[in-house]
Amino acid sequence: MKIGILALQGDYEKHTQILDQLGLDPILVRYPIELLDIEGLIIPGGESTTLTHLMKRMNFYETMIDFAKEKPILGTCAGLIMMAKVANHNLVKPLELLDIEVDRNGYGRQIHSFIEYLPIQLNNHIENIPATFIRAPKISKIGKGVEILAEYNGEICAVKQGKHVGLAFHPELDGVSIFHKFAFISNSISSNKEKPHAA
Repeated sequence: MKIGILALQGDYEKHTQILDQLGLDPILVRYPIELLDIEGLIIPGGESTTLTHLMKRMNFYETMIDFAKEKPILGTCAGLIMMAKVANHNLVKPLELLDIEVDRNGYGRQIHSFIEYLPIQLNNHIENIPATFIRAPKISKIGKGVEILAEYNGEICAVKQGKHVGLAFHPELDGVSIFHKFAFISNSISSNKEKPHAA
């Protein structure tokens, strides 16, 4: 299965390693027409205002929105921001693929980057996985159709809606493949659809 990685900017090479481990075929995507040749897409971390500028310049928006109607997208960090319905920044134009509201750098600037272990429900057991937060966005609101995959200190940091998965952190930096597998291969993570702080 060919999985694309949007390679306009950001640290996309680590994602290729994860896809290789899962037996998937990573394809670096730099032009909209390349979306026609893949079965799923990763929007990696980076800088969301820069990513907005590049996606506008390369005319990615319409093609990517059409792509998302049929095929799954995984977004990490800035990728999560780009997938949100509301990004709370006038220089960011989100794709509105996830019914969530996010705040850029919600967990602090680069100096406040950190690694935490998140409890994830995998089938019948809980597994603690490392999660690296780097200038991470914070999910401040979610819509009714959004499933919660993980939380940090009571705050939502990983979500799923339909085919799409969004993460505030960087699983690829810690060699964590669970979310890539979940997005593109199998539903192995249990979600929580009912949360009192969901909007």
